[in-house]
Amino acid sequence: MNGNAGLRALIESAWTEFNSSEAGRRDLCLDAVNDVLDTGRLTRNDAERVVERLVTVALSDEGRAVRESALNAVCTASTHYGLPYRLVEPLAAGVDTFEPLLIAYVLTVLGSTHDQAALPIVERFLRHPHSEVRRDASDAATEIHRHRESAPDKTA
Repeated sequence: MNGNAGLRALIESAWTEFNSSEAGRRDLCLDAVNDVLDTGRLTRNDAERVVERLVTVALSDEGRAVRESALNAVCTASTHYGLPYRLVEPLAAGVDTFEPLLIAYVLTVLGSTHDQAALPIVERFLRHPHSEVRRDASDAATEIHRHRESAPDKTA
């Protein structure tokens, strides 16, 4: 079994456990998925398939701990795989349903896409009542703007 197949097997095992576990253990299964994503060794396609599933979990009616573990894993994936906005766009659409701690994860992910389409959502949170959310929104907006400003330099 090559390394990538072994990583896929670990993720499938974690998903199997996730599907058969009670809520109290489901976040631990997502921690295992996060650990695999943190290796940065999945193929882009495999990572994107995992993120699609994580986004679905994050937007589900699961408890806060499960949603937080899913969002944390999406953040990890965004660091290692440079996720496209289209993949995490459902998080942008559902961000208003999250509490401030979870909004921070979504803003981090949106900023890491470097996609201008995320900017209107991010900028809405610059006026949020929680200072931490405003700070995270500012950081995400800065990340998106920085990428836009540096893009012409990359083509030069």
